[in-house]
Amino acid sequence: MKRKRLIIFMPSIEGGGVEKNLFIISRYLVKKIKDISLITVSNSYRKKFDKKIKFISPKNTFWDSIGRRKKFFISLLILFFEILKNRNALVLCFQGNIYCTFLCKILGIKIIVRSNSAPDGWSQNFFKYLCFKYIFRFSDIIIVNSEEFKKKFKKKFDLDTVCIYNPLDKNKIIQKSKIKSPLKFDKEKINLINVGRFTDQKDQITLLKAVKLIKDKISLQLTIVGRGKEEENLKKFIKNNNLNGLVRLVNFTDNPYNLINSSDIFVLSSLYEGLPNVLLESQVLKKFIISTDCPTGPKEILMNGKAGFLFKPKDYRKLAKLIVYASKNKNKLKKMSNLGYKNLFRFDYNTNTKKYYSTINSIL
Repeated sequence: MKRKRLIIFMPSIEGGGVEKNLFIISRYLVKKIKDISLITVSNSYRKKFDKKIKFISPKNTFWDSIGRRKKFFISLLILFFEILKNRNALVLCFQGNIYCTFLCKILGIKIIVRSNSAPDGWSQNFFKYLCFKYIFRFSDIIIVNSEEFKKKFKKKFDLDTVCIYNPLDKNKIIQKSKIKSPLKFDKEKINLINVGRFTDQKDQITLLKAVKLIKDKISLQLTIVGRGKEEENLKKFIKNNNLNGLVRLVNFTDNPYNLINSSDIFVLSSLYEGLPNVLLESQVLKKFIISTDCPTGPKEILMNGKAGFLFKPKDYRKLAKLIVYASKNKNKLKKMSNLGYKNLFRFDYNTNTKKYYSTINSIL
């Protein structure tokens, strides 16, 4: 019998790049698949989804504030009971892949896993490595979002995956970028910006170290947008190194595009990624990019350094030199940014949302 129901599994919705893809993909799928449910504990994001999607979540927004692992556990319980009520379903998992795959296979349900970040970041622990290597084999399809990511999976786990690039809603990004920015940007300075969660993975400390090195060499301002557990460490570094006048931390916002649009250079300092949406969004706005050559995605997006500068993760000295060079070679930067913009067709909305539907429909 053909499976008629799609269950999207995303326990913790936090507003990052994965979530943006979830919103875009689910809005497209609801046009093609009549019965779609979303299991999550993040009830406050209900308005982000099409009303045709059945939202299965604890009604009280109190649950939004609990930790991610607890959200995983609650969402798995919800999924368990949903499957018992109706086994004629396919699960599309955006988060908690190992837990969700394990449960689905016990219950005899097909599952498509979307892996969001390079295995370099989450498989260092040997026990975790074994879990991912052997449990991932039970998933029916694994989706990754870059060709480099695909190669990593094959090399590390000997697993075949399907590569589907992140679908970009260019019109929405441009439209939201035109909304007046709530912050002032000094046009006499080089305005740097970083947008991302305040976590070890995003490694904004490396960016702050680079700014410390060059603060007396060029006139600059750095804006870091996000939230997370590393916020206090970032504030401490800024204070201890007298960067208060040069660096500002801005709380997470649903619209970082007007801030990116008001800046000159976007800097990504991550230790690992999947395919960083924020680089694509910066390219839509024709901003110059300096990024770590981390696994995976930046090298692919920046065309091996032809459409932006790349540096090794944690190499703040190299980053400092690149920022200084960029501040003095604006014409060259414009050419590189335009090249990146021209190659955004790889992330076309229609092409990649259709690939998601085709992949899901092949086993639905």
